[in-house]
Amino acid sequence: MAVPTVDPQRYPQQLEAKRRRIVEQFARFQPPTLEVYPSPPSHYRQRCEFRLWHEGEDLYYAMFESDLDNSGKQVPVRLDHYPIASRRINALMPALREALLDNSILRQRLFQVEFLTTLSGEALITLIYHRPLDEAWEDEARLLQQRLGAMIIGRSRKQRVVLERDHVWEQLSVDDHEFVYQQVENSFTQPNAEICRSMLSWAREVTRGSQDSDLVEFYCGNGNFTVALAENFRRVVATEISRISVASARINLEANGIDNARVERMSAEEFSAALKGEKQGRRVERLALSEHDFSTVLVDPPRAGLDEQSCEQLSEYPRIVYISCNPDTLVENLAHLDKTHDIARLALFDQFPFTSHCECGVLLARRAGS
Repeated sequence: MAVPTVDPQRYPQQLEAKRRRIVEQFARFQPPTLEVYPSPPSHYRQRCEFRLWHEGEDLYYAMFESDLDNSGKQVPVRLDHYPIASRRINALMPALREALLDNSILRQRLFQVEFLTTLSGEALITLIYHRPLDEAWEDEARLLQQRLGAMIIGRSRKQRVVLERDHVWEQLSVDDHEFVYQQVENSFTQPNAEICRSMLSWAREVTRGSQDSDLVEFYCGNGNFTVALAENFRRVVATEISRISVASARINLEANGIDNARVERMSAEEFSAALKGEKQGRRVERLALSEHDFSTVLVDPPRAGLDEQSCEQLSEYPRIVYISCNPDTLVENLAHLDKTHDIARLALFDQFPFTSHCECGVLLARRAGS
């Protein structure tokens, strides 16, 4: 992971550069005015990972320059603090390093540290080793857990030692609602919690007035949007391929008291076939797809976007909510969706300040007669 150059005072300029980029990139579709949702200029990432670099008796957190040195190796950059990481992570970094310096058992062949935190201050630290973890390690790790006030997990090859639990509980306040989310170690979660709140609020706003119809959702992850949008619809059917994420999504629905949504483990391809009536089986039967009236489809695909066949299927729905982490593939997909739908809303969510990455949200409405 390359080290981003962070200068909070220059944040308005970098955000404006992203705004101009998206306006120019999407101009061919004649969208409405771009809505821009800024991130906090620092301390916005709730999860981070670092290499732990050993030099003699010293050790420190490191990331790497994108350029190689004269020998063709990556150059480690020492990090004693990390301004894009949450304040909780920045407080834990020196405390953990100090504890490791004094403990030969915990530092032996430790090569990576991962932090997962929440807005409320919960913290989970994963220590990753190039050696098996034994009882001596576990005893010391439990003392470290008490010392730091953070949960500890140890990992090595074919080994995972969970001392307390493998997840944190994030609490997000969105439109006067309090949503809670189980976020599991080593699985995908939205890294920028404040931008996640903005995304959920925007998605809730653009789907209001749909209580008489249903929502179908692809790539639902841990139910991030499913939980927040459920009250806008009569029923929600969502799918996700990751087993861990599906388990979390179901837990999150229950934790938020949501009883009108169902999540099944199914690939996007399988789900598409089921929606067309081309796939059968117990999982498909449980979804009772024929009983639903899907007015809206929500997709939040990987960076590769959607293939042409998936775009054709989306075009069958009156309303499409497309969340994209890659504007380039989004533009490619819109070239297909633009044949039947107009862009009703377009938003830029600055999920990753001080990088070239952009997160976008698009609401598409089917044109009359299409």
